[in-house]
Amino acid sequence: MSMRLSELASTFGLALIGEDREFTGLNTLEDASETEVSFLANPRYRHLLGTTRACAVILAREYAAGARCALVSGAPYHDFARIASLFTRRESGFTGISPAAVIHPEARLGAGCTVHPHAHIGARSSIGAGCEIFPGVYVGEDCRIGDDSVLYPNAVVLSGTEMGARCVLRPGAVLGSDGFGFVRAGGEMLTVPQTGVVRLADGVDVGANSCIDRATLGATRIGADSKLDNLVQIGHNVRAGEQCLIISQVGIAGSVRIGDRVTIAGQAGIAGHIRIGDDVTVGPQSGVPSDIPSGVRGGGSPFMDGGAFMRVVSLLPRLPELHRQVRRLEKELADVKRLLQDAAGLCPERTEGAAGGKASRSD
Repeated sequence: MSMRLSELASTFGLALIGEDREFTGLNTLEDASETEVSFLANPRYRHLLGTTRACAVILAREYAAGARCALVSGAPYHDFARIASLFTRRESGFTGISPAAVIHPEARLGAGCTVHPHAHIGARSSIGAGCEIFPGVYVGEDCRIGDDSVLYPNAVVLSGTEMGARCVLRPGAVLGSDGFGFVRAGGEMLTVPQTGVVRLADGVDVGANSCIDRATLGATRIGADSKLDNLVQIGHNVRAGEQCLIISQVGIAGSVRIGDRVTIAGQAGIAGHIRIGDDVTVGPQSGVPSDIPSGVRGGGSPFMDGGAFMRVVSLLPRLPELHRQVRRLEKELADVKRLLQDAAGLCPERTEGAAGGKASRSD
C-alpha cells in the first residue's frame, strides 16, 4: 500500500510542512526508511529528528522545525494509531467456514463469519456477523459473541459467556473458567460451585493468556472499551468500568468494584471486596489492600497516594545512610545517658533532692 503525504494529511486533518512525497508504511524514528512515516509522541526522543531517514514525522507543532518534513498534529500518538490502522495486516488469508471446524447444529453464525479449521463452537451459541474464529478456539454452549469480534488461536470461551461487538481475545485468553472458590469445613476442602457467567461489553480487548473467571453467582463484568494486557488475572464477580487499562501480570481478587478510566500498572495486586473509584491510577507492583477514592494517583505496597509514595520512593536510596545515622545517634544517646548516670552517682544528694522535690534540712 502506498499514499502521498498530502493525501494522508487531508484524510486525518494534519498540516503538511515540507515536500509532498509518496510513502509505503510506518516505522520508528530510528528504523524508518526514506519511504516510511514515523512519529514523535515522547519528547525524550526529539534528538532523533536530526538523524531519522523518515520521509515525514507526525509530531506536535513545537517540534516541527526540527524535522525535514512534518505532519503537524494536536495529538501525535492518537493520529499515529489511526494511521497505523490503514497498514494493519490480517493474521490469515483464510475466509469462510472450514469443513474441519466443529460447529454444533444448534449454533448460529452471522453473515460474513470466518471459522478456521479445528475451531469448536458449542450448542446454542451465537456468533455475530463478521466475526473471525481462529484455529484451536473453543466456544462452549450458550455463548453470545457480538459482531466483528476476533478470537485468536487457542482462546477459550466457556459456557454462558457473553461478549459484545468488536471484542478481541488474544491467543490463549480464557473467559469463564471457574472462580477460585473453596472453603475449609469439617476437615475437608469443599469446592464452592461457580454458577455465574462472564460478560464483556463492546470493544473489550483481552490479552494473551489472560483469564477472567466466571462469577460464583451473577456475572463478572468488564466495561466497554476496556483493555487487558497479557497475563492478567480477573477474579470472580469483579466489575470493571469503561475504558480501563489493566497492564500485564495484574491480579485482581474476587468481588472488586473498579470505576471508569482506571489504569492499573504491571504486577499490581488488588485485594478482594474493595472499591476503586473513577480515574484512579495504580502504579506498578502496588499492593492495594483497601478502597481508593476517585481521582487518586499513587503506588507502593501498601498503596499510598502520589505525594506520600514519591516521598517514600525518594527516601529508599538513602535508607542505608539513614540506618547508619540512627545507629550512630543511638550510640551517642547511650553515651550521654551513661555520663548522666555517672554524674548522678558522684552527686547523690542532688538525686535525692530531685526525687524528694525539696531537700530536708536538719535542725
